Amino acid sequence: MKKWITQKLNKDNAVSVSQRYDLPMLIAMLLDIRGITQEQEIIDFLSEETLTASPFEIRDMDKAVERIRRAIEDGERICVYGDFDADGVTSTALLYSYLSDIGADVMYYIPSRETEGYGMNMDAVSKLYESGVKLIVTVDNGIAAADEIAYAKSLGIDTVVTDHHAVPEVIPDAVAVVDLHRADCNSSFKELSGVGVAFKLVQAIEGEYADADALLENYSDLAAIGTVGDIVPLRGENRVLVKNGLMHINNGDRIGIAALSAEAGLSGKQISAGNLSFTLVPRINAGGRLGLSKKSVSMLLTEDEEYAADIAAELSSDNVERQQLEREILSDIDDLIREDPSIVNNRVIVVYGEGWHKGVIGIVASRVKEVYSKPAIVITLDGEVCRASGRSVSGFSLIDAVFACSDYLVQCGGHPMAVGFGVTRENIEPFIEAINDYAARHPAPAPALQLDCKLNPAQLSVSMAADLRMLEPYGAGNPTPLFGLYNMTIRDIREIGGGKHLRLTLARGESTVVAMRFSTTLKEFPYTVDDVVDLAVTLDVNVYNHTESLSVFIRDIRFSGVDEEDYISTKEIFEGRGDRIPGAAVASIIPDREEFAVVYRFLRANGGYRFSLDILLYRLSCGISYGKLRVILECMNELGLIRIYEGMYSCKIELCQVDRKVNLNDSLIIQKLREVSENE
Repeated sequence: MKKWITQKLNKDNAVSVSQRYDLPMLIAMLLDIRGITQEQEIIDFLSEETLTASPFEIRDMDKAVERIRRAIEDGERICVYGDFDADGVTSTALLYSYLSDIGADVMYYIPSRETEGYGMNMDAVSKLYESGVKLIVTVDNGIAAADEIAYAKSLGIDTVVTDHHAVPEVIPDAVAVVDLHRADCNSSFKELSGVGVAFKLVQAIEGEYADADALLENYSDLAAIGTVGDIVPLRGENRVLVKNGLMHINNGDRIGIAALSAEAGLSGKQISAGNLSFTLVPRINAGGRLGLSKKSVSMLLTEDEEYAADIAAELSSDNVERQQLEREILSDIDDLIREDPSIVNNRVIVVYGEGWHKGVIGIVASRVKEVYSKPAIVITLDGEVCRASGRSVSGFSLIDAVFACSDYLVQCGGHPMAVGFGVTRENIEPFIEAINDYAARHPAPAPALQLDCKLNPAQLSVSMAADLRMLEPYGAGNPTPLFGLYNMTIRDIREIGGGKHLRLTLARGESTVVAMRFSTTLKEFPYTVDDVVDLAVTLDVNVYNHTESLSVFIRDIRFSGVDEEDYISTKEIFEGRGDRIPGAAVASIIPDREEFAVVYRFLRANGGYRFSLDILLYRLSCGISYGKLRVILECMNELGLIRIYEGMYSCKIELCQVDRKVNLNDSLIIQKLREVSENE
């Protein structure tokens, strides 16, 4: 369960903005909530103009341009050195395409994720030397390649670095190092992705009087995909790139993107930033994970429709394979958790298994993080040095946590929200203990669901949903507005889509709302008619037979009146099992005999249970805290009264046949908790 938090709003300011700019009140409110309050910020955010800052305000951009122009004039061979994810692939395609168009002798190189790993490597530099390359221009990488760039220099190859990742202590000895995060870089906008930096480089090569509109027309489609794929904030220049890019993508201007869109089932549909994020980007990334990055670049560059369609089909096939690998690993993890539920009680969840595909463990870590709202690390056991990938939650720097345990690791890198590292088999368990010890001293904040605002169901309308289009594109830094509908009574539940989805009819007072809950079957849905619930919803306009109607999509649901604070605090006490927790707090989750009896009677009356424990807690309606409920169930499981089967996506409690009297004082769990509480 997450804590639902409604964002702060300065209503007086929103009223003023609404009146001054003739905006719907809801739009003015959302601008205030997103911190867009200054006049120029509001104008820029809502404007269709192509406002871009001078690329020469970026450190070393002048040096990069001078060296690239000289290479073109002298006929030197240039290599665009990219990366295998969507940002790296689009960066490569963008810069290669531009340099080709202006007559450069240019090639591109993308390392194999499987055999070479991220960034520059010595063998690749040697290959480029043998190919006659005199200048390497990195895109979306290079800032951490000091040794490789030095090696290239020893072979007579110059390097221009363009990157957007964190700058290490040692900056490479390159002709130019174009990275917005350099301490001595005075650029006004720091949040560009790799492809955004590549776009700025092209703008700079064009010169002081570059036609920004023409560049956006030619390259913003590529820039949009890479920008969305790298999950950078859709503010400032990123917003300009994505807005323009979506327009050209929807026009079908680039054959490769049109082919990929068709393969993804988007032909004839209005493509949004969300479509890029959930359909096109995963296909390009799948190519990188399973070995087709170079073909992804060629697909984006080709003028041959048949060739583009063939590569798009391969990428889609790879994406299906990636999804299957992901499902298999998640199934393995589900089994591990069912066998040892204590794994997910840790502050940082770490799971490992033999032979898991290292190209997808990052995605899997993200899935585990989403389910448990905790930092998660997935390790694949393959050889002596095992590969690991982790994903974090907001407010907990995973890279700091990993660096604090670096004595156990072979190598590590990343940023606060994502890490990758190597660890020997013998150090996995010590690492798990060390990183959870760090997390106990630097705890992650309680998981939260951020609502933009609460809405009265009587206010919902087609026009309200249509107004929200003014703030598109939505994405990182500008999320799709999420609204709270509170104290709604469920009046009807219907299956749709062959039973794969649900349509709920809900009411409050005289207002009725119809809302969709996707990817949930009736059997999986734990709520019933007459339950009173809170909903977190998004709004959209549905058009059918030229008629517009309001669509309400349920993103989260809970019982109304939940005591979030008690739930979260007692959950932390239970999961800590007394570790660094005051004895009085531990005592608060030790149940008495009557509380045991209440839970056991409920389970017997219902023949067990098959929904989440959050729902069970509410159904009991007896004032038992979540921490106590977990202690009761674990104690019953230990004493053989019940069997709990709790995995990532489901929970089932079965009653056991008991032919003897059970003494609750025999429970080791109860004994341990009492010992901790009494020794305070």
